[in-house]
Amino acid sequence: MGVSVDKSATGTVYERFQGTTEFQELRRRFRRFVFPMTAAFLAWYLLYVVLSGWARDFMGTELFGAVNVALVFGLLQFVSTFLIAYLYARHAERRLDPVSDEIRARIEAESAPAAKDAP
Repeated sequence: MGVSVDKSATGTVYERFQGTTEFQELRRRFRRFVFPMTAAFLAWYLLYVVLSGWARDFMGTELFGAVNVALVFGLLQFVSTFLIAYLYARHAERRLDPVSDEIRARIEAESAPAAKDAP
């Protein structure tokens, strides 16, 4: 995938790269993961809060010993947070980093001559 930038366009190098199809693809890949995952996590968290407030008998049900449903749900909030972080890291490594590395290399290559010419 080659990044094609209109070098005659006005604005900084970063502003010009924002309009490329590669940069837009990078943003699309990012949003395609982040938005659904955020919605799912917020729904899961809201379920926990709603059940804690309005389904006290259910949440107070003892599963074993002094461990009840509310405690398990609360601990699962931490588990889901770490799982999402792991999934995002894996997604970024596979789907975002290769594209962003290519874009960064092109930006640095285009910026390098300007840096040499500066006093």
